[in-house]
Amino acid sequence: MIRYAYTGRSATGPVHGTLEGPNANAVADMLFARGVTPLRIEAEAQVSTPTEEAPSKPWPQRLREMLQGPVGTVELMLFCRQLHTLMRSGVPILRALLGLQESATHPGMKACLAEVRRSLESGIELSMSFAQQSHLFNGFFVAMVRVGEMTGRLDEVFDRLFKHLEFEMFMRQQVKSALRYPMFVMSAMVIAIGVINVLVIPAFAGVFESFHAELPLPTRILLATSRFTIDFGWLIALMAVGLALGWNAWRKTPEGELRWAEFVLNIPVAGKIVRKAMLARFARGFAMSLKSGVPIERALAAVAQTVDNVYIAKRIDGMRDSVERGESVTRSAAAAGVFTPVVLQMISVGEETGAIDELMEEVADLYSNEVQYELKTLNQQVEPILIVFLGVLVLVLALGVFLPMWDLGRAASAAHS
Repeated sequence: MIRYAYTGRSATGPVHGTLEGPNANAVADMLFARGVTPLRIEAEAQVSTPTEEAPSKPWPQRLREMLQGPVGTVELMLFCRQLHTLMRSGVPILRALLGLQESATHPGMKACLAEVRRSLESGIELSMSFAQQSHLFNGFFVAMVRVGEMTGRLDEVFDRLFKHLEFEMFMRQQVKSALRYPMFVMSAMVIAIGVINVLVIPAFAGVFESFHAELPLPTRILLATSRFTIDFGWLIALMAVGLALGWNAWRKTPEGELRWAEFVLNIPVAGKIVRKAMLARFARGFAMSLKSGVPIERALAAVAQTVDNVYIAKRIDGMRDSVERGESVTRSAAAAGVFTPVVLQMISVGEETGAIDELMEEVADLYSNEVQYELKTLNQQVEPILIVFLGVLVLVLALGVFLPMWDLGRAASAAHS
């Protein structure tokens, strides 16, 4: 037995340690069984060996990669679709990767495929070669490729990965489309408040002071807010930047990431959409894994890395631990506390009939349709909130500006009479 040092990624973040096994592939199997996607496995004697620095890229290539940005979902979808077609046609994997590398238009994708080919030629399995490119291929992708290697159905796996990525991209586009209008309105309101505080209210301040009378409360609030904004605007800007940086730093901590992920699920209006989207993603990934012949424990470990929510991923990871201890899937899912009664009922029926994969596909379709409907009607749900907020803002401004003039006009009428 040889002791291997490994680094990998689980649903809760990066992990590292050592394991004993006859070879690196056996260690990889043990890590997959634990819900860890291995990124690097080396014999301990080789860990301390200094690695050669990669040759630096010429500056035109670096500039082109910077302008084009990272590899997107479209390039990854195209890669899965083309690789599925080539493998189904009987093209060897190395020749298929070479052809895709030469035809790739994105320099990042071209370089990534070159590294995958180099790893394959050195004797490393395809799933491990993908795992070494973790910036592009996530844990779910690697786990599915691993299943395809074990079952000999790599072409089917890449077709399912294409459909999975297509669904993910569709969901993101729907969310962006639904949030565009509310974000535009909120941005316009913030800009309007800033302009009123800095330009409009100071113009009225001199007129109000000439009244030599006690001003109404709304007017005093407006004047004080405007004066504070003008005198301490730099302090407000510094505080906003500091809060943004502090918030971003806290969000990157394990505790902050977990708390924020849980909070997102409870946001009014948007929280239920996020939860349904996560359940649709879980159900589709779980069904796809089971249909590919993945054991339930490993399927849960793989799906936990695809839900894109640390809180739900941790609950699914706990669900996997319960299943490994001998608990039923239904009982483990109920204990997780993140699934709706519909999902729990489907899991229960599927476990009794042995058709969890088919029922999970039904759940995925159900929640996908609900999310689409919720996103289409999101504007209608948000509009009343925006209108109320805008109405309150206009009311405060109107009272603050016109009440002193109204009082002055009334006083003038009384004096004239």
